[in-house]
Amino acid sequence: MNPLTLRAARAWISVPAPAVNRFESAKACGAHVALVDLEDSVAPAKKQHARTIAERFFDGYETSPSLLGVRINAPVLLDGIRDIAAIADWRARPDIVLVPKVESPRDLDLVAGALDADDYRPHLFALIETPRAIEQIREITRAARISGAVFGTADYATAVSCGMGWEPTLHARSAVANSVAAAGLVAIDSPYFQMDDPDGLRVEAERAKALGFHGKGAIHTRQLPVITEVFSPSEQDIADARTILGAGRDSGNNITSVGGQMVGRPFFTRAQNLLAQVDTQREGQPQ
Repeated sequence: MNPLTLRAARAWISVPAPAVNRFESAKACGAHVALVDLEDSVAPAKKQHARTIAERFFDGYETSPSLLGVRINAPVLLDGIRDIAAIADWRARPDIVLVPKVESPRDLDLVAGALDADDYRPHLFALIETPRAIEQIREITRAARISGAVFGTADYATAVSCGMGWEPTLHARSAVANSVAAAGLVAIDSPYFQMDDPDGLRVEAERAKALGFHGKGAIHTRQLPVITEVFSPSEQDIADARTILGAGRDSGNNITSVGGQMVGRPFFTRAQNLLAQVDTQREGQPQ
C-alpha cells in the first residue's frame, strides 16, 4: 500500500474505466487519491469491458504518488458482485475501494468478505448518497471494516428532490461529518460540479472544512490546487496553533488568554491536532 495516509489525502479525483488514455495523467495530476470508476461513468453495456481493462489503472502502483482506488457498482447489484470478483483476481489491487449506495454496514461486510486476504485489506469508503443512508449513518460508520465516508450530492439531491446547493444539503452533510468524526474516520465532501467557478469551489470547500470534512472530490484537475490549499493549514494557522500551545504550557494547561481570546484545554487539543495534521500531510504526500 502507498505510504500516503488517508488523513493526508485531501483531494480526490476519478477517471472512467474506459478512458485508458487518461489513466496516467489521473495518477500524476497531483490528486492525493485517484480512482478508476466502474459505476456512474460507465454505460451498462460497457460494464464488462470496463472491469476487464480497469486493472491497467494499477500498473506501476508501487511508485504512484497518489493512493489508488476503484469505485465499484453497488455490491447488492449483479454488476457490483462482478466488480468485486474481478478485483479479487487482479495482480495489483487498489488501496481504496469506494462502495456506492451504502445503506447498511452489511454492504461493506460483503465487500470485505470477498476481498480481504492475509496479505491484503483495502480501505473501504462508503459513498453516502441516499436518504436511507443518512438515516443509517451512525450504524454505517460503526462497520467493522470502514475507513471513511464520501458524501454524494448529486444522487442525494436527486433522491430527495432538493437543490444541490449548500443549504439544501447541509443537514445531510452535517450528519455525515458528525458520525464520521464520532467513529474517528475520514470524511470526504462531494465534488463541486461547476468546473469553471474556482471562487464557488473555494467557498464550498471552506464550508465543508469548517463542518469537519477532511477533503473533497474534484471533477477536473484544475480544481485540485484549490481543494489542496483549503484543506491544508495555512502558515498563519500553524503559527497560531504554536502560540496557543505555548500559552497552554505556560499556564499549566489552565485557562488563559491569547490575543484577547480566552483559551483552555479544548483550544490546546485543537492546536495540537492541527500540528499533528501538518506533520501527517508533509510525510510522503504528492505535491
